[in-house]
Amino acid sequence: MTDSDTETISVAEISDGPGGEGTEEPGTTVNLPVVDILTGRGFVTGKSGSGKSNTASVIIEKLLSSNFPVLIVDTDGEYYGLKQEFELLHAGADDECDIQVSPEHAERLATLALEQNVPIILDVSGYLDDAAADELVTEVAKHLFAKEKKLKKPFLMLIEECHEYIPEKGGMDEAGKMLIKIGKRGRKHGLGVVGISQRPADVKKDFITQCDWLVWHRLTWRNDTKVVGRILGSEYADAIEDMGNGEGFLVTDWSESIRRVQFHKKQTFDAGATPGLDDFERPDLKSIDGNLVSDLRGISDEKQRRESEVADLRQKLEEREAKIRQLERDLEEARDLSRMADQFAQAMFRKAEAPYHGGQGRNLNRPEEKQAALAEYNGSAEEGATEGEIGDDDVAEAYNEPASRPPLEPPAGPAWPTHGLIPESESDEWDDAFDMGDFEPADLQPAPGAQSRRDVVDRMTGVVGVLSEVHLEMLAHYREVGVSDPLSAHVAAGETANQAVAYSRNRPLRKAGFIRHAGRGLYEYALPSLVRDEYADLLGEDELRETVEAIEQSFIDDADDE
Repeated sequence: MTDSDTETISVAEISDGPGGEGTEEPGTTVNLPVVDILTGRGFVTGKSGSGKSNTASVIIEKLLSSNFPVLIVDTDGEYYGLKQEFELLHAGADDECDIQVSPEHAERLATLALEQNVPIILDVSGYLDDAAADELVTEVAKHLFAKEKKLKKPFLMLIEECHEYIPEKGGMDEAGKMLIKIGKRGRKHGLGVVGISQRPADVKKDFITQCDWLVWHRLTWRNDTKVVGRILGSEYADAIEDMGNGEGFLVTDWSESIRRVQFHKKQTFDAGATPGLDDFERPDLKSIDGNLVSDLRGISDEKQRRESEVADLRQKLEEREAKIRQLERDLEEARDLSRMADQFAQAMFRKAEAPYHGGQGRNLNRPEEKQAALAEYNGSAEEGATEGEIGDDDVAEAYNEPASRPPLEPPAGPAWPTHGLIPESESDEWDDAFDMGDFEPADLQPAPGAQSRRDVVDRMTGVVGVLSEVHLEMLAHYREVGVSDPLSAHVAAGETANQAVAYSRNRPLRKAGFIRHAGRGLYEYALPSLVRDEYADLLGEDELRETVEAIEQSFIDDADDE
């Protein structure tokens, strides 16, 4: 048997008073065997102010004085006063700690404690997220348990407010399960645990009843004294309510009696004392050797580097996803253009195949004539793109009008264009004849820079204000029916059933984005989509709806007044 196996620490004296079965005289020193404290299971309880934290600190001070390292899970930041006399590593989340730690530091903390004999205060009081604090405690406990299986070195882990981890009611999280595992199996590996709580009724009874040593300080709440009665007996349940500060019933497996003792007062700064009216003076605290935390800082730096890399990768991913979305939109637009080009080509081919003024027409089944038609189509498309006045849908409209509609009547003035297309030399006169007005693309686009819903309404109603009365009536028609054709909209506006005039007046509404081509000579009302596309980043869904209604009111009112 080595000296360390028989070494003891002096923590209290026998107290005089009701309760207790010891044969020792009051004032007799109470010693605790170090090995049993370091490797056993302990429980210290008592109401706030009864002395339980002082008792825990006295035991810790005695162990540190004998160079036995411990790890304290401090839930309220009340143990840093030990640094007044001892060199401990204060690890936690606050700036006042020696090092800010996270679960990534758990293995290194266990190595410092067990292999380098560094006492550690694991201060979890500064973590705003309880889950983060619980994960840190869990990981540290796991690494202590794993390392002790090989080292088998006497070591004590002290847990403040243990009812938060091993509650009597409700389920336990991973931290609680790990602490229970240490309580059941840690002793054979040399790893001891002691729980501190002011509410024994809230602590899992399986833990309390299996402890090797217990200290019961003053308790007054009925549920707590009932626990004392069940474990110690009714006479102790009655006597415990009148215990003085620092007094407690000491129950140990190595003693045959229950002793009433008065614990010594701690020697280091009491950081957990209730603040009073006196000035608070924090004593000088010992600093930890910088070399001990160098590896921990390296872990912190590596974690920050990884987090920075993850943030950069996430940003790149978002940029690529945005680019993919844009490419998908571009591809869809290209497909739309391709479909429009196919419709245009089919219209050209159908026109070329049909007899014209008694002619036989071209037979596009013959390769040479089909190639000629395609060449003519390509030239027409390029010319139309340059001119900017006749789009693909205009040509499709010119060739795809239902046969039931009356034939187009030419306006007075310029000659009726062949095949319904406007000759380049006569385009200006044609627009004048059909009252196109002085519409410019810039006049028909919402101005940028809107800062509020009012700005959006003002800018969009300004666009509406450029339109003529006929255009407003036609727009009101599209809004009412949803999907229509230019001729129906023109007639609904009180104008003649002239297709050429109707399509000419339909064009500004399309350029402004108030309507859009829906295929086969039909157009659909698109003002809500236009406002959403232009200002979705500025307005919420309800604001977008209200904005559209305000803009519509401007042309509905104008149309109704006419």
